[in-house]
Amino acid sequence: MKDMLVKLYNLPKNCKELEELSKTISFRRPLAAEKSIVNNWVKNEFGDGWESEVDVSFSRKPITTFIAIQNDQILGFATYDAAYLNFLGPMGVKKSNRKKGLGKALLFLALNSMKEMGYAYAIIGGVGPAEFYEKTFDAKIIEGSDPGIYKGILSHVPV
Repeated sequence: MKDMLVKLYNLPKNCKELEELSKTISFRRPLAAEKSIVNNWVKNEFGDGWESEVDVSFSRKPITTFIAIQNDQILGFATYDAAYLNFLGPMGVKKSNRKKGLGKALLFLALNSMKEMGYAYAIIGGVGPAEFYEKTFDAKIIEGSDPGIYKGILSHVPV
């Protein structure tokens, strides 16, 4: 899976999906006391690898994950500066809540936070849905980035 590059200096000032969804969904960074809840949710929805990276985000100040919550249920998340500095990912939305603007809202929060940190560009690592990132914030494929940072990653521990 290839990496993508986003020009943070071209981000829009607002995100209409975030503004609209914020009427019924809470978007925020999780608290340290919520670490195990968030990690377990990510592990159950997306697997061990993503959970490991989200876990790292809790060691950053501020925590480098955003979550979307409705009725005390996590709907999605976006993490940055976990696998590598200046890398966005992982991020995901629960299957039953996709195609409603949650991904774009979470992506906007994470990218905007990276911009506020002083980054001019963000790298989206190991992209699955490249079309989503290209359409959403004009991300571009980084040629020669496959397999990228995950080359040779352990997939399991032999017994």
